[in-house]
Amino acid sequence: MPVLTGKELRIVGFLCNWCSYGGADTAGIGRFNQPTDLRIIKVPCSGRIDPLFVVKALMNGADGVLVSGCHPRDCHYAEGNFYARRRLEIMHNFLPIIGYEPERFEYTWVSASEGQRWQQVVTSFTEQIHKLGPAPKILGPEASDTLSLMQAAL
Repeated sequence: MPVLTGKELRIVGFLCNWCSYGGADTAGIGRFNQPTDLRIIKVPCSGRIDPLFVVKALMNGADGVLVSGCHPRDCHYAEGNFYARRRLEIMHNFLPIIGYEPERFEYTWVSASEGQRWQQVVTSFTEQIHKLGPAPKILGPEASDTLSLMQAAL
């Protein structure tokens, strides 16, 4: 694992317990070189991720958010990853409206056996976030109004 350089950005990763978290673990066990910017939050299923988690992570200082779940048809909860994809695509369309570049968010699928794919996904996303730089700080009544509208839409 690389040494911390002080240039890391805050990237939050919501990972499915069954597949993507296992893929990240496989990458670690395989000693694949990975960026140190990502902070992982393990969730039971990507379908349990409320899109507002992503928006609130950005509003609370995250520079990027990565959501990763099981491949289609491999979800341990049958269709959780399909529900997640639908809701997160809607949320993705809201990001420019509230002042964030859509590139600050990514949804992907990684299985537990795909350590090398996990390394590629997280490295690519981290490089993308570094090109964008720190996320803007969006606060105030407009942000609260937008969150309320998003909550109603989702």
